[in-house]
Amino acid sequence: MMHSHYFDQKPDSSHAPRLLDAYYEGQLFHLVTDRGVFSRKKIDDGTNLLLSTVLEHEVNRPLRMLDLGTGIGVMAIVLAKLRPSFSVTGSDINERAVVLASKNAHLNGVENAIFYQADGLSADVTQRYDLIVMNPPIRAGKETVYRLFAEARENLSKPHGRLYIVIRVKQGAASAARELARKFELVETINRGKGYHVIKATVSRL
Repeated sequence: MMHSHYFDQKPDSSHAPRLLDAYYEGQLFHLVTDRGVFSRKKIDDGTNLLLSTVLEHEVNRPLRMLDLGTGIGVMAIVLAKLRPSFSVTGSDINERAVVLASKNAHLNGVENAIFYQADGLSADVTQRYDLIVMNPPIRAGKETVYRLFAEARENLSKPHGRLYIVIRVKQGAASAARELARKFELVETINRGKGYHVIKATVSRL
């Protein structure tokens, strides 16, 4: 039998839930993970770098945020808890991940985050986001990743909507930055660590 992959809509691997503990800004978070979801054994280095960078750059204030490809909800839950004025949405193609993300929000007492299953997002002028964060699904292929970049651009508020991504240098950080520069007016590499780059892309035109 083929092993389920985290980009599957309905993973068929058997369940083996486990609990991960992590501290962010001095606060302890409990997160349940399972087979068939991204980075099930630990919170991956890319997510940690992206999360710490967004926490550094984004202060608590009212805004709409999307965690695109939320997995078990790490980014969405931590940001919702530590930035309580944020209105947070998490989406993922993986049904099992979305179920876990919702459970993890409840486990950590997070009430300002919701989760839904979707493959990307469609342009909807009534649902613009001020902030989108994403650890792109590299194994799903460049075509999928670049489609998600384009969909993020279309769903950001104008101007000043911003997208943060994290990507390994050896998995195409330079080419991802070039692709983002075709879609956004301002693209910056704002952090580096453990072989990853965090890239911020900002909409500056109405």
